[in-house]
Amino acid sequence: MAYIYPAPGVTGSEVTLTLQNSADTTNDDLVIAGLQDMTINASNDVFTWEQLDSGSKFQIATTATNSVAMNLVVDQTTFFGTVADASQASDDTAAELGVFGMSKLKSKVDFSIFLGHPDGTASGGKTISGSGYITGLAPTVSAGEPVWVTPITITVEGDYTIA
Repeated sequence: MAYIYPAPGVTGSEVTLTLQNSADTTNDDLVIAGLQDMTINASNDVFTWEQLDSGSKFQIATTATNSVAMNLVVDQTTFFGTVADASQASDDTAAELGVFGMSKLKSKVDFSIFLGHPDGTASGGKTISGSGYITGLAPTVSAGEPVWVTPITITVEGDYTIA
């Protein structure tokens, strides 16, 4: 049995989220640092019906609602991007727009999640990828947690790809 064990701080083994603005033609990626946790949701909807000739309900799986939810410690450059807000355009790179800019502009993003590999190497580990939209940003800070932390959700359009 080979468990996927993301070892924080071990190069090649940690969970890595990479974003790319789908409208960007330069394929400039933004690697998201500061992830605290991550949940990959693959939730099939179910259609249920009743028939007069049966004492039980019938069900069939329908389309899935997929999303990736996480919390991250806010890094100014990753969150806000490298360009001034007034100059943001929907075809800028993910690094230029940042997480907030891509959410604000409703940019479709391509994402890739490297799950890690148990032997601590980057080869052979599984990757889940897809495309969708960044939603659910809600940065918070408090006296007990003196750095900005935000939830982030990528609402997936279509299916996941596993490699």
